This record gives sequence, C-alpha cells and structure tokens, in this order.
Amino acid sequence: MAQFEEVSQKSKLHPKPEGLTLQYGTAGFRTHAKHLDHIMFRMGLLATLRSKKTKSTIGVMVTASHNPEEDNGVKLIDPMGEMVTAMWEGYATQLANAEQDSLLKELKDIIEKEDINMSEPASVYVGKDTRPSSASLSQAVLDGVSSLGGKTHDYGLVTTPQLHYMVCCCNTHGCYGSPTVEGYYQKLSQAFLQLTQNALNRTDDQKRLLVDGANGIGALKMREMEPFLRSEMQVVLSNDGSSGKLNHMCGADYVKVQQKAPQGMNMGVGERCCSFDGDADRIVYYYTDSKGCFHLLDGDKIATLISTYLKELLLLFRHMFQFMLKLVTVCCTKTGVKHLHHAAQEYDIGVYFEANGHGTVLFSKAAQKQIQELVKDPNSNDERKRAVKLLESTINLINQTVGDAISDMLVIEAVLAIRGMSAQDWDAIYTDLPNRQLKVTVSDRRVIDTTDAERRAVSPEGLQDTIDSLVKKYKSARSFVRPSGTEDVVRVYAEADTQESADSLAHEVSLAVYRLAGGIGDEPKPLH
Repeated sequence: MAQFEEVSQKSKLHPKPEGLTLQYGTAGFRTHAKHLDHIMFRMGLLATLRSKKTKSTIGVMVTASHNPEEDNGVKLIDPMGEMVTAMWEGYATQLANAEQDSLLKELKDIIEKEDINMSEPASVYVGKDTRPSSASLSQAVLDGVSSLGGKTHDYGLVTTPQLHYMVCCCNTHGCYGSPTVEGYYQKLSQAFLQLTQNALNRTDDQKRLLVDGANGIGALKMREMEPFLRSEMQVVLSNDGSSGKLNHMCGADYVKVQQKAPQGMNMGVGERCCSFDGDADRIVYYYTDSKGCFHLLDGDKIATLISTYLKELLLLFRHMFQFMLKLVTVCCTKTGVKHLHHAAQEYDIGVYFEANGHGTVLFSKAAQKQIQELVKDPNSNDERKRAVKLLESTINLINQTVGDAISDMLVIEAVLAIRGMSAQDWDAIYTDLPNRQLKVTVSDRRVIDTTDAERRAVSPEGLQDTIDSLVKKYKSARSFVRPSGTEDVVRVYAEADTQESADSLAHEVSLAVYRLAGGIGDEPKPLH
C-alpha cells in the first residue's frame, strides 16, 4: 500500500536508536529529549490510527510537565479530552520499541487487532510546551500523522489542559466550547466574572494573586488571559520565562517537595501565592504567616475547599437531587490522574486532586441536566436562584477534561471571594500532620509492587514489614512507597506528629528502599 511506503520512507528520517526501550507510563513517554525523535513520529502514527478507529479527533501533546528543561515527552489525548485508554498505552509501548525494520509489521498488527478501516479520515490536534526541543519534536509528530494521510491542526504553544479542552470541544461539535485558545479564555473568564459578581466589596488586596509560572507555558498563557479577566483579578507574575530556566527552583513540584517558596517570588505576610508546573496542569497555593512560617495549600486542601463550597450550594436542593443521598463519599485509588479520573466518573459530582495539585471536578450528564432544569425553574426563591446560578457558572469555569492550573486557580479565587475567605481561613479548614516526601533512585523501579491503592508494598520481600516496624516508632505516623510512573525512582511519603519525626521517618524508610530495592548512587542522607 502506498501509505505504508510513505511511513517506511519517512520513518528513516526519525530512526530509533538501537536497543533503546521506553514505556508509556502514567504521563506518557518522558526522557531526555535527544532520545525522543522516533517516539514522536510513531505517536503521530498511533494517533492517526486511534482517530480512524474512534472516528474522532485525537490529541498529541509534546511536553515533559514538571521534568527538567532538557527532558521532553508526549501524551495522547482521547476523544472526550481524557487520557488515552489503557489498551492503547500498550500499543504505544509496542510501537515505540519496535526496531526500525519491524515498524511496519507492528503497525499492521495494531490495525488488524483493532479492525481499523484505513480509508477512514483521520484528524489529530498537536500542541507543545516551551522547551527548546519541543519545536522539532512536534514536527516529528506532524510527520507521523501526514505519512498515514491524516489531517493535523497544529496549535503550537499551548498548555496541556488547553489541548485536552480543544479535543473535547471538537468532538462535542462545540457543545463544550469553541476549539480555539481565545474560546478557552472567553469561556473561563466569563464564568469567573459571573461568579465574582457574588463577592461584595472586594478590595484590590483581595483581588491580588502572586503567580509563579515555573518559567513555562502557563506563564505565557496567563499573560494572554489577563485582559479577559479585566479588573477582577490582579496577577503578579514571577518566573515568567523571560530569564529563568523551566522548572528550576520554581514551579508546583519544587514548592510541594521542598515546602518553600520558589526563587524569584517576593511574598508579603499572608499574601496568596500559587505555582503552576511546567505544562500548567498542576497548581499549589501557599503563604507565609506573621512569624515567617511557610504554609502549603496542596491538592488535598484544594479538594477540601471546592468540596465544601459545592456541598453548601447543593444542600439548598437536597429535596430535589437524587444524588444528594450520598453527599460525600471518599474513594482511594492508585496514584495517577487517570485512575482518579475514572473513579470520579462513577459519581454525579466527583472532586479529585492528587496532593501534587493535579485535579479537577467532574459533573455527570444527569447532574448537569438537573442543574440546567433548576436554572429555568420559575418557582425557585432568591436564595436558590443565586445558588443554582453559582453552580452553573462553576461548571463552566471548570475544565472537566483534565487537571488545569489556570482553570483551578480561577475556581479557587472565585470560591475564596464568594465565601470571603483569606488563605489563612482556607488553611484552617483542617490541619495537616507534618509530612515529608522524598525520592530514592533505583536501578529498576519495577522491583516495587504495591497493593491497597498503593498504600502497601508487596515486593521486594521484607520492605513492607520494615516500613511497618519503622512507623511504630513514631506517634500518629504513616508511610507509603510507590514507584514513579515516569522514571527509575521510588517516591517515599511519611507523616507524623512533628516535622522532625516526619523527616526522620521519611529518611529511615528511604534507607530501607535503597537497601532492599536496589538503590543506586549514595545512600540517602538524614535531612537534619
């Protein structure tokens, strides 16, 4: 077939380094950018097949999120803006690791297994972040799509959540919104402005927010969005990419792990501050108190703020909503947004956030339909009319396709404004136990296997017993370990009654991981 001939010819321009093996993980492929050219070409091929199979537009995002600037990566986006289905993750790994001379065989194998009609048209949306390597790597994706006769729309520089949004808009034929960057800004800003009308007498100080853009795409897009927000939000942007390096000593991951402010941000006492990650799909908030103590408001705090806000609104309609019977249910899943997203889809309203600040809110079709009916209800009293308009605008402000730092930031700002809360008030909803997150480099992360939503280690033998005995030494303590989804490291989490104890427990568990799970490099050192 002529189309396979073109694949064969073009693939020679994107050759696979012999012997290189990569796996499509929690966040797609990620590694040093120099190893990714062939991966990008092949993900262009796979996205084209996925488009033909689903008869929908598919997205391909070139980014390595919170990784260092020299890395890059790629994520595939399914028709409703969600992450690509697990079966096709396997195909991605299969295609990526095929040696050059067996690429066509692997491609035909997927076509046969999925019974793909190759005469179907294909449409692929492509976006990229601000990394120096992203331009050439996104071109490799475009080459892959065109070699199988697919049509592309190259969005250029966009945040990861913006591309998820575009894909969903396209496949819902505009019902979700307009598939343009300006359409995204208009939808979110309009909803934000409608919500903040309900916050009376806001001062300029209350509208002011310090934003750390991680020297990434989020900073660029925040600048573009500012005019749409008019005077209702005053953004003070630092780490905007004009001088610093992407994710270096800044960004959501740095702030979460180091539990301190990013470089380049001048924080006043009690001022609300937030940090995006490199591709703007995560956000964390923070502030310093009058004693100079740093307070982190992470994904858990964000989930609590949004959940309590929605609960207050919904309680006004408990006699109407069938789903009010189960107002709050807590569900635990394996780490990874795709697991949380699927779990949240089981509920009428699902609020999910990882502690790292990656998350969103999902509203079922039934819940959205009931809310729309209430908007039109002529018998509602003023209090209910106000509450249902708040719900409607909140739904429009939330990017339901994936965690979105810009959308989440606007939701948080609107909720704080409506409830008249400061960062300190928000922080006081509950008190976190002191905790510490560390990582241990290992030769192969797959030696760690977990169960019970990754709260217990099954292998290597003896590791969980060691963790259990270490935890018993401290008060109010817990500790979990899990392999990273993107690199050969094991993540260690520990909490206890004091910061000193949490730090000590985290170090001892890190040592156990290093010794029992094939740690490489120097042994973990005590934090103090």
